[in-house]
Amino acid sequence: MPTTHRSYSLTTTTELSFDDAVTRVRQELVQEGFGVLSEIDVQATLKAKLGVDGEPYLILGACNPALAHAALEAEPELGVLLPCNVVIYAQQGQTHIAAVDAEQMLSIVDNDQLGPTAAEVSRRLAAVVERAGHG
Repeated sequence: MPTTHRSYSLTTTTELSFDDAVTRVRQELVQEGFGVLSEIDVQATLKAKLGVDGEPYLILGACNPALAHAALEAEPELGVLLPCNVVIYAQQGQTHIAAVDAEQMLSIVDNDQLGPTAAEVSRRLAAVVERAGHG
């Protein structure tokens, strides 16, 4: 399926299993220069804290050090919006991959210097979503 662009995310649905999609996303993040700084297993957290049984849902906090540095140099408080989240989740038998649209997210910050960096982050994350979902 094609990657779709929502007002805040870049999303695709894939034929891959959840576990295979997680592996592919991790590989593609590395290819685009991102490391995973944080990982939240939403399914396990909801089960442990609320007793809720849910489908697999993983949030990866991704960071490209060079791009993060450039953004923080332009806007020191930008750290409140970092890292960039990439999610893999299962819903009704389908696996979905989504990443934050950095251009949309950073449009709330009134700093024109962030434009090129935000565009580059969005381009790279769109490539991750596209390749991971169709690889």
